[in-house]
Amino acid sequence: MSETDTARGVTGENEVVDLCRELIQIDTSNYGDHSGPGERKAAEYVAEKLAEVGLEPKIFESHPGRASTVARIEGEDPSRPALLIHGHTDVVPANADDWTHHPFSGEVADGCVWGRGAVDMKDMDAMTLAVVRDRLRSGRRPPRDIVLAFLADEEAGGKYGARFLVDKHPDLFEGVTEAISEVGGFSFTVSEERRLYLIQTAEKGMHWMKLTVAGTAGHGSMIHRDNAITELSEAVARLGRHKFPVRVTKTTRAFLDELGDALGTELDPENMEGTLAKLGGIAKLIGATLSNTANPTQLGAGYKVNVIPGEATAHVDGRFLPGFEEEFLADLDRILGPNVRREDVHADKAVETGFDGALVAAMQSALVAEDPAAKAIPYMLSGGTDAKSFDDLGIRGFGFAPLKLPPELDFAGMFHGVDERVPVEGLQFGVRVLDRFIDAS
Repeated sequence: MSETDTARGVTGENEVVDLCRELIQIDTSNYGDHSGPGERKAAEYVAEKLAEVGLEPKIFESHPGRASTVARIEGEDPSRPALLIHGHTDVVPANADDWTHHPFSGEVADGCVWGRGAVDMKDMDAMTLAVVRDRLRSGRRPPRDIVLAFLADEEAGGKYGARFLVDKHPDLFEGVTEAISEVGGFSFTVSEERRLYLIQTAEKGMHWMKLTVAGTAGHGSMIHRDNAITELSEAVARLGRHKFPVRVTKTTRAFLDELGDALGTELDPENMEGTLAKLGGIAKLIGATLSNTANPTQLGAGYKVNVIPGEATAHVDGRFLPGFEEEFLADLDRILGPNVRREDVHADKAVETGFDGALVAAMQSALVAEDPAAKAIPYMLSGGTDAKSFDDLGIRGFGFAPLKLPPELDFAGMFHGVDERVPVEGLQFGVRVLDRFIDAS
């Protein structure tokens, strides 16, 4: 098939849109409880696309339907440390009634591919497949070994995807020292002469928590001062309104310095409201990296209107900055008070690496070759990725899924949002940049 594709003039640039559309059309919604359709179909799709160009991909199923695909490309110099390119195939659920175009249609409209996963992260999955397929069809081996991993379960913490492979099959990543993946490499337009491309070098850690308050059950008509709902509600309100102090990590300091240079002003992290207003869509990404955060997301109690329950619960999405986990947990306990029991539902570390080395230079050179106005700068992601799991193997992770974006596109709002979409030209730009990056890395 590769010979046929070559004869037809198929390239990475002109097949990336179809690859992205077909991936979106595979519903891989992850509800966090195995109730979704599962990632097996996506794993088989990816394996087929890789096998067509001569690779020998393997599918690893950690639970029925929860499958990941891994393959290794032999480089020109196998003695060099290997590079990992990883992406997840699962997506958060979507309600079709809320969307302009059906979230699993992969429709192309207004110059964009629409659908759940278009930016998180079937766009990068498609760009990776497009580049790899093009290189192997034309016989262009990478300078060093590349491990490809298309993973299940990232949206629920990675237990059945990256974490499973790292714990049970670490040999798959033998020799890998560096990795690239999602939520980095996208553009922020300062002016026609300067576009900043944000490279993720750090991400916050997480404590997804369940809060519980025990009280005394009783009749709803009585005066009742030991009400679990009241106690919990007051604690959750305190936490939800709390403003955590600004803490500037080395990544955020570097980002602010670079952004300040681009904007022609010195930025004070303690007074960022005015600056964030100038950042458009990325303000949401950046604002959350200046402090720890804790957002209440669920409440539960009771079973009948005239019965005071003996217990009330809440769930909180907590995120902490690299180096500030102990401070974060101490703040939580102080804010919640002694009557609230706190337990982790899922916890994972923060990660941070420097913005230096040959891999970073390769990113910059690949971006500038396709966009002379480009400048790569580091930033921190407020969420988390599978890079946390691979960090346990000593793999240095970067977010580099290159996209040149229209200035008016609310890119941050696309993540887990309604009407998620990625520009066709952005996908094609990403293919060209990734191809150059592989040669330079």
